[in-house]
Amino acid sequence: MAPAPGKLAERILAGDVRAASRLMRYVDDNDPRATAELQIVFPKTGRAYVIGITGPPGSGKSTIVDRLIAALRKEKKKVGVIAVDPTSPFTGGAILGDRIRMQAHATDEGVFIRSLATRGTLGGLSRSTGDCIRVMDAMGQDVILVETVGVGQDEIDVAQMAHTTVVVLVPGMGDDIQAIKAGILEVADIFAVNKADLDGADRVVRELRAMLEVRRAASGPAFQRSAPTSHSLAGVRPEKGPDDQWEPPILKLSAAKDEGVAKLLASVGSHREFLDRSGGRKSRERARAAMQFIALLRERLLRTALAKMERERGRLDDVAGRIAERTADPYQLADEIAGELAE
Repeated sequence: MAPAPGKLAERILAGDVRAASRLMRYVDDNDPRATAELQIVFPKTGRAYVIGITGPPGSGKSTIVDRLIAALRKEKKKVGVIAVDPTSPFTGGAILGDRIRMQAHATDEGVFIRSLATRGTLGGLSRSTGDCIRVMDAMGQDVILVETVGVGQDEIDVAQMAHTTVVVLVPGMGDDIQAIKAGILEVADIFAVNKADLDGADRVVRELRAMLEVRRAASGPAFQRSAPTSHSLAGVRPEKGPDDQWEPPILKLSAAKDEGVAKLLASVGSHREFLDRSGGRKSRERARAAMQFIALLRERLLRTALAKMERERGRLDDVAGRIAERTADPYQLADEIAGELAE
């Protein structure tokens, strides 16, 4: 039996893990019961710090997250983890590989791990992930780690929900780094070159540094190379400039050996201080709010349009038939139906 409306929210605000899990299931399943609960918890959100971890498959993101959890727990931080997993082709749910790899923290009451399925829905990933971030925030998690499955558009969207985004790369990518650099360069706050004990790690660092040099030249003298700091193995640190910009440090680490993770966490702390000092955190909050609102609005409009066509029996079949027979084009019909909804 489902709890009365508002009861889940009350329990979540009191830190109830089971209530949070149920509401996240509602969110992931697009259950309408989620809305009333989310409306109640929403005013209590905005306190957690969100760290996005993205990068190509096999780069060791889950191992890095596992080590970050351990380091944050030593600082007595309550940690939430959202692992955006591939969708199972059989069940439509998350494959849960990341949760399996993080079993060392399964009995820690200060750690809450949740997997979400990508499902391939337009706007659904960013909406459900954003809502789950809010649920973890409302239940009192200090830091929320969002691990994504790759480096596609979905991952870029989710990374934009984070205050600090860590892009993980590994040696042996070859020309792949060139293929993905356009999106990565824009969203990365920190580059982490994992498996740095393998051949080719220094080459990855050089390529990343060259990419940053190009961006620095294009954006003016806002950045200067400086002596290495305690948290930057690449010897790059942010300097205040005309645009008060941040240049991503490039860190080498070997997460499997727990080497360099402390420096990664220190870099996250430096970026957090930078955002607080420059006002960037508020800007990112506004950008995240806009993206989530647009995703929600898109979903509502699509649902309204489909419901309208369902009520008008045969309308969708008629539209599909006209398109298939080439008596009308889909662009014209979409404009017509959108115009009807706007009236």
